[in-house]
Amino acid sequence: MANIKPLQDRVLVKRIEVEEKTESGIIIPDTAREKSQEGEVIAVGPGKVLENGTKIELTVKPGDRILFSKYAGTEIKIDGEEYLIMREDDILGIIQK
Repeated sequence: MANIKPLQDRVLVKRIEVEEKTESGIIIPDTAREKSQEGEVIAVGPGKVLENGTKIELTVKPGDRILFSKYAGTEIKIDGEEYLIMREDDILGIIQK
């Protein structure tokens, strides 16, 4: 588990890799497919502070499965695991189960 606390309106996300197959059952190798735009929220910052001092809480929470924009965030490695840190604005939606 990552031991990092995002600041302000940033979110720490672990990308969820989805196995991709063609309709005929051929598995597409990692090198030939695009990175997934789905992830799980691992940690969230305290929220964005506006100029007037008001703090806006984040909508997402740890454990949420999300969909984010294609080029969102900064990729980081912690203890050999890959994560993304992104602003909440880069999150397109929460995937409902």
